[in-house]
Amino acid sequence: MILVTGATGLVGSHLLLHLLENKEETVRAIYRNEKHIIKTKSLFDFYKKIDLFSKIDWVRADILEIPSLEIAFQNIDNVYHCAASISFNPDDEDQLRKVNIEGTANIVNFCIDENIKKLCYVSSIAALGNLAQNESTITEDSEWNPEQLHSDYAISKYGAEMEVWRGFQEGLQVVIVNPGVIFGPGFFDQGSGAFFTSIQKGIPFYTNGSTAYVAVTDVVKIMQLLMNSTSNGERFILISENISYKDIIYSIAEKIGAKKPKIEAKSWMLSLAWKLDWLFSLVFRSQRKISKQASYSLQNTDLISNEKIKSFLKYEFLPIDTYLDEVVGCFKN
Repeated sequence: MILVTGATGLVGSHLLLHLLENKEETVRAIYRNEKHIIKTKSLFDFYKKIDLFSKIDWVRADILEIPSLEIAFQNIDNVYHCAASISFNPDDEDQLRKVNIEGTANIVNFCIDENIKKLCYVSSIAALGNLAQNESTITEDSEWNPEQLHSDYAISKYGAEMEVWRGFQEGLQVVIVNPGVIFGPGFFDQGSGAFFTSIQKGIPFYTNGSTAYVAVTDVVKIMQLLMNSTSNGERFILISENISYKDIIYSIAEKIGAKKPKIEAKSWMLSLAWKLDWLFSLVFRSQRKISKQASYSLQNTDLISNEKIKSFLKYEFLPIDTYLDEVVGCFKN
């Protein structure tokens, strides 16, 4: 039996669908709140696969609650760990570390204790290393530089990876995937999905920084392929393309019929923005909207490589612009 954590999120929901479509063995999914299951059911309905939804073995559990995990791990052979806390608000540091690091440690410990055959952990490109002076592209082998500025989210995902590598050293078969920004239908109130909502409302600024993007369908397909492969103790970057923020915003805005931003946010503007935001949050006790780390990442232009996974699986990623048409179709509905 397969266990999927984070089954009510973007990746977890699509992974459930993909596994059942490919007639995998019984799939058990973890949920914390029954209301969240509705989103997963809606996704199956969107793809006209609602008949497969009834085949999911749902178990109420929390990766931070040991007793509930004891029930969830009964008769499990393989684990896909997709659950995570995602936030770039500095005020959420404790929550990020607890869920992403402590929660992953719990999953790893249960995998070891229950003799799980293999664990696939969904990390992030945020946990990748930094460019050295002699490098032009970030790869799986790029080294993490603790002296560089990293977001609390990145640090928590890096810490979670350390827990997975600990499990590997203790004999657990593992594979880590580092997806870029993941686009997919549904979940437009959270994560990358909220990007569409923001653009629809209108974004006045753009930056010439860039990051890497990937279709959720590519992510879940590759996860299953890696779990069924001989790969063990390796990590793989999962991205389709490196695209500037300006280009991705313009592309989405055009597809959904929203206004395109006309003002480029210069580095000094972003620097001023996070400082003022910090001051306002301190004085008015409001939630942070942009952090120092976020302002730097919006200006970052480091390129990320997907050559390792393409070579290992002979895999070709979906073009982002083409896949966005499917996502926008769901968004409009």
